[in-house]
Amino acid sequence: MPSEALLDRWHALLTRCGATADPAPYGHDLLTRWAEPQRRYHTVHHLRAVLEQVDALAGDADDPDAVRLAAWFHDAVYRPERSENEERSAQLAVRALREAGVAEALVAEVARLVRLTVTHHPEPGDRNGEVLCDADLAVLGGSPEAYAAYAAAVREEYGFVPEDAFRAGRADVLRQLLDLPALYRTPGARERFDARARANLAAELSALTR
Repeated sequence: MPSEALLDRWHALLTRCGATADPAPYGHDLLTRWAEPQRRYHTVHHLRAVLEQVDALAGDADDPDAVRLAAWFHDAVYRPERSENEERSAQLAVRALREAGVAEALVAEVARLVRLTVTHHPEPGDRNGEVLCDADLAVLGGSPEAYAAYAAAVREEYGFVPEDAFRAGRADVLRQLLDLPALYRTPGARERFDARARANLAAELSALTR
């Protein structure tokens, strides 16, 4: 999906969501952010992948377009050395969507969803949150080759972290994911990704802790 196609999708999405301002400047700003040089995994490719997964799981969401907006913003602010990326991304969503004329209730829902990607732990019955989190974590359930490329890109983003510290920190993250009672909440994502995701996570953890 080339950038022009992404911009077309953005324009259609903002129009459906009742924007009163021209969507184009906001779309260009977001794509510029997603293409920043410090990114190796959290790139336009990741944005496309999450949007495609949201489309695939849209039937499980209460408001698929709110989830799509949250996907556009969820890593719009990304500095790997900082811990407040999700909060700053949520604040960006609030500013941009208010300026664009989107209804306040929808703005609030998008910001809530973006903040949920800190934990990827939606409450039971949070159908929008379940779809966004499952779409964002779908990469874990890819083929071994795709997962290896994802893990390598994450390591590149954290190239400033010494190897021993990275391995320890990454291993902690993998253990936390493997300890979750459910990696995926929607039936479709659970069926498609859960088994492969657990195998991929376990394999990376084994390699890190050898």
